[in-house]
Amino acid sequence: MVASYSKNSNFFSFLWVVLSIGFLQAQDKKTAVDIEKTYLHTDRSTYFMGEDIWYKAYNVRASNNTLFDNSNILYVELISPDSKIIARNKTNLEIGLGNGDFKLADSLGVKPGRYQIRAYTNWNRNFGEDFVFKKDIEIFNVFEPNPNPVLVEENAKIIKAITSGIENTVKVDFFPEGGSLLENVASIIGFKAVDRNGNPIDVKGEIYDADNELTTSFVSAHDGMGKFQMIPIEGKNYYAKIKPTAETEFRVELPKAIKQGYSLSFRLFKGRNIVTINTNQATLAQNPNQALTVICRAKGISYLETLQKLVETTLSFELPKDKTPDGISQITLYDSSSKPQSERLVYIEKEADLEVQLAADKPSYKPNEKVTLNVSSKSKTGVAKSASFSVSVTDMNGAQEDKDFGTNICSYFLMESDIRGKIYNPAYYFDPANLKRLEHLDNLLLTQGWRDFIWKNLPMPYESTTYIAEKGITISGKVKQLLGEKPLVNNNMTLGLMNKKHFNFFNATTDSAGVYKFENLMFSGKTTMYLNSTTEKGKFRGEIIAYPIEQSPIPVSFKSDTNSSSDLEPEVVENVFKKYTAFGVKPENILKEVTVSNKKKSSRPSMLGIPEFSYVADESTAKFTDIYQLIEQTVPGVTADIDSVRFTRYSGSPLFIIDGIEVIDNLQVGFILPSDVLKIEAIKGTQATTYYGNEAANGVIAITTKENTGQQHKKETFHSIKQEIAGFYTARVFYVPNPEKPNLELDNNAAVRNTIYWNPYVHPDKTGNVNVNYYNSGVETKVKVALEGITGSGIPVVKNTYYSIKK
Repeated sequence: MVASYSKNSNFFSFLWVVLSIGFLQAQDKKTAVDIEKTYLHTDRSTYFMGEDIWYKAYNVRASNNTLFDNSNILYVELISPDSKIIARNKTNLEIGLGNGDFKLADSLGVKPGRYQIRAYTNWNRNFGEDFVFKKDIEIFNVFEPNPNPVLVEENAKIIKAITSGIENTVKVDFFPEGGSLLENVASIIGFKAVDRNGNPIDVKGEIYDADNELTTSFVSAHDGMGKFQMIPIEGKNYYAKIKPTAETEFRVELPKAIKQGYSLSFRLFKGRNIVTINTNQATLAQNPNQALTVICRAKGISYLETLQKLVETTLSFELPKDKTPDGISQITLYDSSSKPQSERLVYIEKEADLEVQLAADKPSYKPNEKVTLNVSSKSKTGVAKSASFSVSVTDMNGAQEDKDFGTNICSYFLMESDIRGKIYNPAYYFDPANLKRLEHLDNLLLTQGWRDFIWKNLPMPYESTTYIAEKGITISGKVKQLLGEKPLVNNNMTLGLMNKKHFNFFNATTDSAGVYKFENLMFSGKTTMYLNSTTEKGKFRGEIIAYPIEQSPIPVSFKSDTNSSSDLEPEVVENVFKKYTAFGVKPENILKEVTVSNKKKSSRPSMLGIPEFSYVADESTAKFTDIYQLIEQTVPGVTADIDSVRFTRYSGSPLFIIDGIEVIDNLQVGFILPSDVLKIEAIKGTQATTYYGNEAANGVIAITTKENTGQQHKKETFHSIKQEIAGFYTARVFYVPNPEKPNLELDNNAAVRNTIYWNPYVHPDKTGNVNVNYYNSGVETKVKVALEGITGSGIPVVKNTYYSIKK
């Protein structure tokens, strides 16, 4: 394999534990078990020009959130505000885990604005865009003046004032629990209010009947959402009088109640999950002893089916805790003819036998002082629990409190990935300190989840799987006659993959259709691909038709919302600017792409001694069929064999040197195209052994090739292909300063970084503990430590802690 790589020493032991757990839990699942869900933990949600985005990927089995060894390639893309993919990484997944980064450099054309990061596997494509992970991020230029916030606010007031009618600035929708209002049956109605940009807005109002009699009133509880109860009287219609402000109001019609039918309701009562079936007397009289079926599903999989006979207008039962999984469930009521009558989305939270702790060894540190983070993952009785975590340590830059309620691994795997549409501040509903979070989450499901349940119409994975789960990179194609379409059968295909560190070759044979395939290849970075086709007798014949190595990216649907306001406090941008200024960081050092590297050493040392023969390529070089024919025709005293050459005075192959590097396997030579040759040199006899030892007993042939310019050569070689291709992205290592080994330039940059530390692989040991060490920045500030991850049994985890840096 070429440039294959692994993580730390604890990684594989952890992964095999995870894999076995996930496999056993999936044994009894009959459908939908092979759907993947992907989440990216990024070091931050807001960035500044010139910084790096660091990410950790978690790919899980959708049915139980356990890490899934299904796909080994994750496509991670950075999308600009104008809906263009400006960067794309092929991230290697090892049993569901991977990591990578993006540099927000000039070369990508990065400008301030709202961007999107998205991630998906090839297998995800079978199930639609709902299974593509998406996260919006915002990029600022700290050296570019921001608009006056007071002026922005005044402009907003002017725009609002000239809008015709308040109903054009506020939208309120009403959603009966279960789907429909039913005459003479007490019903819960959820509501949601948003402004013209789709942002939540608090409202209050009153409900009136057609006779303008007040029925009830309501007020939003959180983010423009809430609920109220009412009994729609037979034959009456209702409307809401909305009051966004004390001076304004407008009217919205409520959905009409149906005369007969059934509806579902759900409530949490003293820790019990109660489901209630409701109907009215008119329905009961026409359908006595109606047999109704209730089916409960989670992630598209049915976990409970119960038959209930309705002899009264109300019937209640409890969902069994041992059968009900964590997260969102879809409860559907069917009549005796299997026609769906009502549906309700609910969120079930079960107490997990898990205690994850995150703590710094001190509450306060000095600038550049060493920090030790203690992480533990154990059951409540102290038994170690396997888990994979990622840790981000960031400078809060003067923010008084942490207002980041964006997507995290809990909100995504337990809620966001199961319902459609954008959710405002999703992490709000998974903050343990928020005592009303479950009540407010239920309001969200009554409204947004009421119409957009993601699994409702999802086809089962085995019905149509157009896209395969990629275990590695596949290089394939077919070979046909040069003049004609007849496939060449049993042609020998030789594939060479060469990059800066590795050269590997592989062999395959064309089938009855002339098709060849090299599957599950693992190589990273920019790699030169050499592909040759020869007949069974070793002759170069045919035309190679190469298939695309990867699918085109999924079409971009991202539209940057220029009207939405940033959650980043203006003081934060100002404090970052002051920090950069105080430490002498100039705009050109932030905004320009700088690569720190050592002086490149020559990879083409001169031939030792004076060659006996030297051939310099000219226009005739490209006319030769292969490299061996070129050597035979240009170097005196050389004869060609099927797959090599030799000096006529010797029986064995010479020592080949390509661009100053001794060749270990002569197959590498066969991949060189004559048109790529600059010079061929030859020595033999005592001069060869003097400089190269006994390995040169049969002489030396040195080949110098052209630099890779990526340009097409004038002469086409149909039986050979040389092409630069992209392998897996090689993730950079986050630089951690070490006072014992100072690096002036890197340490100066680290002193003002907004991400102080990033570690994508934090794995507790057999005791359930792990310590992480790093050095603080040189700035006095408040620091946030954010840990995200998932346990071997599929429990997503989020933990935050804070400390200060003071002189």
